[in-house]
Amino acid sequence: MDASLGSKLDDVARLCERDGVRFTDLRREVLGLILSAEGPIGAYQLLDRLKETTRKRAAPPTVYRALDFLLAQGLIHRVERLNAFIGCPERHSHPAQFLICRDCGAVEELEDHGVAHAIAAAAQRHGFHAHQATVEIEGLCGKCGPGV
Repeated sequence: MDASLGSKLDDVARLCERDGVRFTDLRREVLGLILSAEGPIGAYQLLDRLKETTRKRAAPPTVYRALDFLLAQGLIHRVERLNAFIGCPERHSHPAQFLICRDCGAVEELEDHGVAHAIAAAAQRHGFHAHQATVEIEGLCGKCGPGV
């Protein structure tokens, strides 16, 4: 594990302690795997990586419980389109938009408040009070797109 990842995980541990929630070794390990992944990573990929390390007997519920905790704490996002998870640069619930390249699979997170406000306003016009909206936009990234 590189020093910056270890530092990030230590910061998360301090925040969890401050908030009175348990950042167990397993949760730390799962978050570390997500943050060090090249891109979005699925639950079964995480399970396989855990089994390669210190958790040879890890089972799917183990990973899903850790993922539920990390999601609830705002430490990761679920990219529904890919059924995968990525780290969240900020530890709080916030509007997020994801640009997903259909060729290379790259995912870029945006946090465009204009998009979030437009969605909330459109929902309100229909009498709906939106609490959270995640937008996933599929297309081609700058490396894969036309004119490259």
